[in-house]
Amino acid sequence: MKAYRLHGVGDLRLEEMPRPRLKRKEVLVRVKAAGICGSDIPRIYRTGTYHFPTIPGHEFAGVVEETGEGADPAWVEKRVGVFPLIPCYACGPCLAGQYEMCRNYGYLGSRQDGGFAEYVAVPEQNLIALPGEVSYETAAMLEPMAVAVHAIRRAAVSKSGRIVVWGLGTIGLFVLMFLIESGYQNLFAVGNKEFQKRMAVKLGLSEEACCNSKTERADQWILKRTNQAGPDVIFECVGRNETVTQAVDLMSPAGKILVVGNPDSDITFPKSVYWKILRNQLTMTGTWNSSFTHDPQDDWHYVLERVKNGRVMPESLISHKYSLEELAQGLELMRDKRESYGKIMGVI
Repeated sequence: MKAYRLHGVGDLRLEEMPRPRLKRKEVLVRVKAAGICGSDIPRIYRTGTYHFPTIPGHEFAGVVEETGEGADPAWVEKRVGVFPLIPCYACGPCLAGQYEMCRNYGYLGSRQDGGFAEYVAVPEQNLIALPGEVSYETAAMLEPMAVAVHAIRRAAVSKSGRIVVWGLGTIGLFVLMFLIESGYQNLFAVGNKEFQKRMAVKLGLSEEACCNSKTERADQWILKRTNQAGPDVIFECVGRNETVTQAVDLMSPAGKILVVGNPDSDITFPKSVYWKILRNQLTMTGTWNSSFTHDPQDDWHYVLERVKNGRVMPESLISHKYSLEELAQGLELMRDKRESYGKIMGVI
């Protein structure tokens, strides 16, 4: 098969290699679509990963071609999405069904080989069957959509609350998409590109509710639109010190900040801002990954149901498509930010 193998920081090669050998209760998935996540860029070009060589890619979908010992042969020829986190099933969070907080997890695309390849070995427990209405490209976005839904559910947002989504990369746009789908009205969004503003409008937000922080001061813009009271909830989807600090500084009393974005640097608070956490009795909540328990109420099934019924249209966010042979171009585009982009998808 063909696969992109990361041999070291910045050393990504498209190579011919044997198909994966299946372990017990694994299946062989032929990849049909694979999305590039923002976290793939530092992993490939700056920080590296847990071992080399590794095949990156954790947002993918495909069709099962083979099952290993102990796996149900009924999966063969089934169209599937893939939950990339592989729980240990033995630690405290796992025993409580909170697999996203597993203490000893594996992860497709970073801790073990992932989806930037023609074939991937996947634990049977990590599969979700796809209805015919759901395309492979949409299914390759189930993971980031479920991450967005997980953040919204942790926020427990009041329908009457003033809500700001700060950061309009893929996760921020998906947070906005599911808030709109759920009927929230008092929504505001902050991005730093005109392209992101257009994407937010495409999802259903009015232009007046979108701020381009490159041309306007986001803090003043938010205060003006919340009658100087500040928001009740901010989804911080950037992960930069200045935006996290501004979020705390802007919050209304008893407000809640969902820190969603992976940190770009150390996060430090000035004393005056830290005082606001105390005196305004703010809640700052972390969120990571998503719930996948095979229960109809988990995040993945929540997303899949809405995609199946046409209540959300994630494919509208795909801006670029590449074949497997061309996928490195998409990675380099994101690394170098040569042009504006939404979701970049490999069609394999």
